[in-house]
Amino acid sequence: MVRANGAVSLRELARVVQTSEVTVRRDVRALEAEGLLDRRHGGAVLPGGFTRESGFPQKSHLATAEKTAIADCAAGLVEEGEAIVVGAGTTTQELARRLARVPGLTVVTNSLLVAQALAHANRVEVVMTGGTLRGSNYALVGSGAEQSLQGLRVSKAFLSGAGLTAERGLSTSNMLSASVDRALVQAAAEVVVLADHSKLGTDTMFQTVPTDVITRLVTDEAPAHDDRAAAELQALADQGVEIAVAGASGGATNAQGGSGGPGAPGVPGASGASGASGASGGEGGPGRRQRRDVPLPGPRRQVPGAAAGLRSAGSLGEQPGGTERARVADMRRR
Repeated sequence: MVRANGAVSLRELARVVQTSEVTVRRDVRALEAEGLLDRRHGGAVLPGGFTRESGFPQKSHLATAEKTAIADCAAGLVEEGEAIVVGAGTTTQELARRLARVPGLTVVTNSLLVAQALAHANRVEVVMTGGTLRGSNYALVGSGAEQSLQGLRVSKAFLSGAGLTAERGLSTSNMLSASVDRALVQAAAEVVVLADHSKLGTDTMFQTVPTDVITRLVTDEAPAHDDRAAAELQALADQGVEIAVAGASGGATNAQGGSGGPGAPGVPGASGASGASGASGGEGGPGRRQRRDVPLPGPRRQVPGAAAGLRSAGSLGEQPGGTERARVADMRRR
């Protein structure tokens, strides 16, 4: 099945061979030890080490329940009237479907899938980067995409990737995708990583977001026997990353690095708070690193004649010095 499709989920394997996912997971682990396949994202892919990346058709069928729970939780972090950036990926696509209900939202993205999910949202403005289309994940990459993001400032960036470790942070298998993701991060005051538990402890070729830049991780609850994911969550919390663990109902348990108090699931020693609203975490808690102050965008400027929906990223910007000259002229008139 892996040779035929390139990737397959544990759930699908269990259904086909009519056994439990626990048994399938054990067998997949044995096949990985023999070098016949690699475990990835709640399933298995053809072996390829750090450089192989599954295409969108394969990724879209992996860890679907986990992605749904993560997207439900992450959507609660977005407020009415915000300006955010959303990177490419199947998890961020799930998030975009939920953002269609947030009024006054501006979403900057390099993902055709994210834009498509928001295309019919009347109260959401979608701004796409330029760039070259990368067909395997329907994302715009290259210098055109990166240049269109220069000078942009938004409140939050929502990104996914192929792997996440406390040592290197978020990483991906493609150099062009990694470069655009870094440009998206530069535009945001806060960085929110969306990663299911199977990506925790996985390291891939190109680093996109170092751990010390990640503000918050939204993930799902790892199985009780997954010691690697639990250890990685603890290490991330120790470095000051706020952890929001999405439950099956879409709610979240929030955890933050520090000592004392009962720990959140999979994060021993971290102080937790239940409820979806707790996913935003608290600033300045025990063990929380100090982040630099980054100016947030002001109220969104209305562009005369601009069509609702998609438009060029270049139309966002003010003419250099225009606002300042208008203010000085007004003072002189007074």
